Amino acid sequence: MKTRKLTVTALLAAIATVLTLLNFNIPIMPSFIKMDFSDLPALLAAFAFGPLSGIVVCLIKNIFNLFLSSGGLGGALSNFLLGVLFVTPAGWLYQRKKNRKGALVGSLIGAFTMALVGIFTNYYIVYPIYTAFLPLDTIIKMYQAINPYVTDLWTALIYMNFPFTLAKGLLNVALAFLVYKRLSPILHGYK
Repeated sequence: MKTRKLTVTALLAAIATVLTLLNFNIPIMPSFIKMDFSDLPALLAAFAFGPLSGIVVCLIKNIFNLFLSSGGLGGALSNFLLGVLFVTPAGWLYQRKKNRKGALVGSLIGAFTMALVGIFTNYYIVYPIYTAFLPLDTIIKMYQAINPYVTDLWTALIYMNFPFTLAKGLLNVALAFLVYKRLSPILHGYK
């Protein structure tokens, strides 16, 4: 079972890495913020084997993402932190309540935690890295071009990043609910 867990976690990390590369812009966010579904394999790993497996998927995909994407250290760090905030509560609660309700409640808590705590990780950790390469005024202007109510980084994170991150999490939850039951026998090696 341990070998299967390691193998499936590695396979899900590879799928997550590919999904990271299949990112796309959406018009309601600045161009440096991308939508992708790379948290789906991490969520599946957290459901199947526990939160640590989901965290490992997040770590591996972001190590590769660091070298393969244009987001650099800031993008990879942000994606890793948000992914960990998402899959940890989801996997932890599902491991204690292995039913649809446990998965749903854990996933929703994970999505909300990712969006809420993401405000602070972005403000105190990620954006200071970004501003080493792009002035904060330029970043704020990119937000203001989409939403004129943005006045500073806090308002950008609260009015734009929070709902975007929550929606991204909820989309990953919906996809997980569509595929997990069908994939569970494969992930666990049942016939």
